[in-house]
Amino acid sequence: MTDILYIKKASQVITVNGGSKKPKTKKAMAEIGVIENGSVIISGERILFVGTDQEARKYISTLSQEATVVNGEGKVLTPGLIDPHTHIVFAGSREKELEMRLKGAKYMDILKAGGGILNTTKATREATDEQLIKETAKRLNRFLEHGVTTVEAKSGYGLTTKDELKQLRVAKTLNENHPIDLVSTFMGAHAVPVEFKEDPDDFVRLIVEEMLPIVAEEKLAEFCDVFCEEGVFTREQSKMILEEGKKLGLLPKIHADEIVPFGGAELAAEIGAVSADHLLRASEQGIKEMAEKGVIAVLLPGTAFFLMTEPANARKMIEAGVPVALSTDRNPGSSPTESLPFIMNLACLTMKMTPEEVLTACTINAAHAINRANEIGSIEVGKKADLVLFDAANYQTLQYNYAVNLVDTVIKNGKIVVKGGAIVEETEAFYQYSSTECRH
Repeated sequence: MTDILYIKKASQVITVNGGSKKPKTKKAMAEIGVIENGSVIISGERILFVGTDQEARKYISTLSQEATVVNGEGKVLTPGLIDPHTHIVFAGSREKELEMRLKGAKYMDILKAGGGILNTTKATREATDEQLIKETAKRLNRFLEHGVTTVEAKSGYGLTTKDELKQLRVAKTLNENHPIDLVSTFMGAHAVPVEFKEDPDDFVRLIVEEMLPIVAEEKLAEFCDVFCEEGVFTREQSKMILEEGKKLGLLPKIHADEIVPFGGAELAAEIGAVSADHLLRASEQGIKEMAEKGVIAVLLPGTAFFLMTEPANARKMIEAGVPVALSTDRNPGSSPTESLPFIMNLACLTMKMTPEEVLTACTINAAHAINRANEIGSIEVGKKADLVLFDAANYQTLQYNYAVNLVDTVIKNGKIVVKGGAIVEETEAFYQYSSTECRH
């Protein structure tokens, strides 16, 4: 018999409904579907009922079995948070680079000197599958404790065929075993490795002719991404990689206009990318073209905060009609955090997004950015039961109390995986892996 879960009488249920077919834009980003004294009933892994508690009590009386009750009084219920841009599978750490930047070193200078992405590449190449699984699982645990139920996971710290596949296989293993769902992106074009420094085009050929076909054949990724930036991959190289990926069934994404205006937003519109990410230096023309083509802007205020630079102009993008999503950009160099709620705080405090807009950006619009809006991102009957109860009387409090984790309960696929702010004991079994479990 299917289990019934009754989340009873939340002070507010934030449904974020009405955006499953296409991402929310402009004023619709502020329409989050608040139900006061709301309740949700779950059957198995799916949402069975959404409405007021008075309506829920009538509905529950028609069911033939007892329901497990979760008390939502004094709490806010939202869809499970979704992080659509992470580099979560890696080894090593780069805390020394923070001190270098505090002393005046620039991000691209560190990269050119063999640090940055190349530093993490060295550590990731040397790591065993087991090491990568254990270290990544710890990060996923922290994401879960912060209310995140789905993350996108990029490769890009291998930069050889063998090591890119290693990252993607680790992500696949974690997706099959960890409560959090991982959506994989192939990003072999994350940096030009040292061995190809004198001939970047040869590395592009390796990606196109060798890496992409294997990734597609083994179905190790759903998306293909590229770091289109001055000193990394040119627009022409980026377009070639993304177009080849499209031919093999990989949907395009692009790291665009992060350091300098480079035409990345325009390229995203030209090739029909699902999303363009970063966009700190995107041109007005690029923003206009993204709006016309419906390209989602995945903005990363935590990266701008950590690199001590101006964030992307979210208000301009929203007013232009670009659908906006938010992400941690979890990576070891420019955004070492698993707190998506803090990123939501930063979006309000540094990019002047409203509390309503950030909820949309971390739920239904983030779901669109990873091609999952038909299943997650809103609290609607028939969708997956991925939900978060926050210890807050109203949704505005989530942004008022900044840098505080207000997550009380996390429900993933209809099961309680975090209770009282801590991962439940039964879930601990998910986090014990050995390298032999990594599927090759």
